[in-house]
Amino acid sequence: MKKHKICIVGGGLTGLISALVLAKKGLDIDLMVENLSPKNKDLRVTAISEKNMEFLKSTIKNINLKLFYPVKKINLFFEKNNQTKNFLNFNENKNLMFFFENRLTKKHLTKLLKKTNVKIQKKTIKSIDLAENKVSTKLSSKSYDLVVLCLGSNSPIYQKISGKREIKKNYKEHSITCSVKHQIKNIGAQQFFLKEGPLAILPYNNNKFSVVWSIEDKYFMKNQKNISNYLKIKLSNLLKTKKISLGNIQSYPLKLLLKRSYYKKNTIILGDGLHVVHPLAGQGFNLILRDLEKLNNLISNNLRLGLTIKDSNIPKDLSDSRKPENLLMGLGIDTTREFFKSNKYLDPIKENMLNNFSKSKLLKEITKRIANLGLN
Repeated sequence: MKKHKICIVGGGLTGLISALVLAKKGLDIDLMVENLSPKNKDLRVTAISEKNMEFLKSTIKNINLKLFYPVKKINLFFEKNNQTKNFLNFNENKNLMFFFENRLTKKHLTKLLKKTNVKIQKKTIKSIDLAENKVSTKLSSKSYDLVVLCLGSNSPIYQKISGKREIKKNYKEHSITCSVKHQIKNIGAQQFFLKEGPLAILPYNNNKFSVVWSIEDKYFMKNQKNISNYLKIKLSNLLKTKKISLGNIQSYPLKLLLKRSYYKKNTIILGDGLHVVHPLAGQGFNLILRDLEKLNNLISNNLRLGLTIKDSNIPKDLSDSRKPENLLMGLGIDTTREFFKSNKYLDPIKENMLNNFSKSKLLKEITKRIANLGLN
């Protein structure tokens, strides 16, 4: 029987995980990447929910669970008059979130891929012929039954598929991130809504966490040379300790991007090419994994029924199923960002609302469920 041919384009987390998840199905998979070991190391730490962790464990053989740090405690704080108030907390007996270092996880996933039937090709895509399902590089062209693009949010290739049908906003903010060594026991994950912008603490082992601080471009440019010192002082005040050590800082601009078109013919988009959301809620990669889980299920259903992948309803079904949640989650996170922005007239009202929120067990359970399962 002829194997279904799939091309996955992109060597980031989305491309690597997509290739590993689909590798179990006996498909003929090509993974096209420009560089599996980029010169600029990704220092970021990513958060995923318990449900998405279960998805990875069930679909990726021999995944190293030690790379994923479980957290049972999450606290949220609101700043008022230079003091922070804990308005929501989760302290559970089970794992709520898992955190992993992008750099180490990519390295591990690449090693796993080399033990599968996935053909890794270090090539740059020149063009995609959507009518013929043909992917062309500088030296060759090949037709596929399905093409999955995981190229990040700025690839010009997406214009052929989605055009300008998108919701887009430049936040005029930068997110700064670095690793922090500490001596705090059971620190848990923490989110601070500060006047300068939201700051998150993402623990990834017992004595290290990643900090992600989203600040306005004006503040970032004004304090860029001394941003490490400002961040250290801010963390010391928030955590009430000076026994912390900051690593190298990376920064990147923030935006909102929600595509309206997910596919064209037999080519679909996954990852940041579909949706980029503000990091304050830690939900960006969770949306990606839910998209991938749906794609995995759709392909499995076709194979079980003996149906082809080429010219199937898979791209449309993926779009119809996932677009509503991705749009609502993306816009919901954007609304949350606006809600917590400092405003002297609205802050008293916000404080009252947050006090009522923290007292409601139902709202707390709903928040926890959405963070884990999404809106399904």
